[in-house]
Amino acid sequence: MAKILVVDDTPLNVKMLVDILTYKGFSVVSASGGKEALAKVESEHPDLVLLDVVMPDMSGYDVCRAIRANAATALLPVVMVTALDATRERAKGLDAGADDFLSKPINQPELMARVNSLLRIKTYQDQLADLNRNLESRVQQQLAQIERLGQISQFFPKKLAEAIVSGNASEVLKPHRRDITAMFLDLRGFTSFAETSEPEELMAVLAEYHAEVGKGLLEHEGTLEHFAGDGIFIFFNDPVKQDNPTERAIRMALELREQVTQLMKEWRKRGFDLGFGVGISHGYATIGAAGYEGRWGYCANGSVCNLAARLCSHAQSGQILISQRVVAMEEEKLKAEPLGDVTFKGFARPTAIYNVLTYGV
Repeated sequence: MAKILVVDDTPLNVKMLVDILTYKGFSVVSASGGKEALAKVESEHPDLVLLDVVMPDMSGYDVCRAIRANAATALLPVVMVTALDATRERAKGLDAGADDFLSKPINQPELMARVNSLLRIKTYQDQLADLNRNLESRVQQQLAQIERLGQISQFFPKKLAEAIVSGNASEVLKPHRRDITAMFLDLRGFTSFAETSEPEELMAVLAEYHAEVGKGLLEHEGTLEHFAGDGIFIFFNDPVKQDNPTERAIRMALELREQVTQLMKEWRKRGFDLGFGVGISHGYATIGAAGYEGRWGYCANGSVCNLAARLCSHAQSGQILISQRVVAMEEEKLKAEPLGDVTFKGFARPTAIYNVLTYGV
């Protein structure tokens, strides 16, 4: 029910307007002067003001200006009511900020038409204000969420970080089994380089190397499990399932081989003799959150991870070594050379290994 404030210093006029508006279903409060009217506006929060022009303490124009000067009531609908010359007073009323004008004696149908029209406009304004407030609130929430996501993404894969921020990560973080494509990569000769180089040189090389790996990781949507200096472990198909995890890994490895080869040329000019090797395998792993209070990681464990690490360690500079299963999954697009069987530490049987030459048509 809309609330209307009737302001008039003549009791008979107030009674007439109160009776009409009450009969029409409005809630009505009244004031007999300008100062009382401003107090009622503050305390009663009316939806519309019917305001007499001529009053002993304040004119209706001054009351209207005071209403407009207050940010909280700047859009409150005000209808000026007077028995004075309509044409001249209308101009004064509009100049003071009134929304509409009524002449005395009051015509009831005209009164209701103007009241209903202004109340409809106020309803639209209130709805728009609510939408703006809600929009501002949502924007602030989203900005906060983006900030939290940026912080969490430093420690977790992007998809997992999004799940954590949205509160949907409980199932993902639980230990679970998933077939993944595991990929290890590192720099050949890095240990001796680290022992003999200056700290600034070491960090510069790592920064260039990590930048290239990071671009490939984002493009192919891999999950960074961990990196320790030059050694990096990435896996695909978790926490979000992917249709082509082995393809993503192979394409990323080939692109990295080309990009790091260019870096190696520059490093050699600076006296750094470094190479690059990759190992890729596919199989089931146990994945989930691991760590301790204050430091958690998203980890994958299983023989598929161990095999990728062994393949990487066995690779010569420029080689991308893959397992038999990866070859079988990508045989239509993959061109790889067999390098025979190798018995790796921790594996009872020899493992057939292949070096990736090209991929795709």
